[in-house]
Amino acid sequence: MHRWIAAASWCAPLLLAGCGTADGRAERAEGGGATATAAPAPRPSAAAAAPVAAATPRRSQPRSCAAEIGAAAAARRVAICRNVSPATHPPCNAVNSCALIDDEIARSCALFDGKGAPIAGCTPPPKSAAAAAGVVRRYYAAIDAGDYGTAWQQWGDDGRPGQTYAAFARGFAHTRTTRVTIGALPPGDAGAGSLYQPVPVTVDATLDDGRHQRFRGRYVVRRVNDVDGASPGQLRWHIDSAQLKPS
Repeated sequence: MHRWIAAASWCAPLLLAGCGTADGRAERAEGGGATATAAPAPRPSAAAAAPVAAATPRRSQPRSCAAEIGAAAAARRVAICRNVSPATHPPCNAVNSCALIDDEIARSCALFDGKGAPIAGCTPPPKSAAAAAGVVRRYYAAIDAGDYGTAWQQWGDDGRPGQTYAAFARGFAHTRTTRVTIGALPPGDAGAGSLYQPVPVTVDATLDDGRHQRFRGRYVVRRVNDVDGASPGQLRWHIDSAQLKPS
């Protein structure tokens, strides 16, 4: 049995990767001893080469977008992805999770935002509060599909601070389904060259044994405020912190 301790939140094993203190970190106390180490999940450049897979008991491969929403709807999403993406399009494939396809759309739209005419399919606007909330939606959609690599990268190009990818994926090994409901978005805030958008959430999950769990709280999503020298990854919204409590 794991115990997950955070200064500003209560966390259960299901949501260990989504709970943390104000800086997005969580303290971990595990009865088994030392934390295992593993290489980080693939970054977007590596994800473009092949679908991301995580070795967990629940699912050997992420659920495909075609299986999730049907072939016709997945094909429409792939078409948008191919229209906006500068990649050679492996992410824009219906065999990948919908979350991975949506992440590539968001990445591409943020990359070209403000450079020339608006691109069809780039909605909501990449800098908007709605786009910030989309990060949290993709996060839980990826977890639900078993695409832990895409979920990991919603914390940024290097994944969730203070946690290995192996520990992150292991936290969802016995999670059957996850669903997130986004509440009304409050005004965002700015400080130290960054924009911050609170995203209130209610998270419902079902475990392998049929037990249901519900959590309420909020995520804070962050992006750099168009400062000179910022990388494309910094200019994208990403999860900065989370505070969730059992409900």
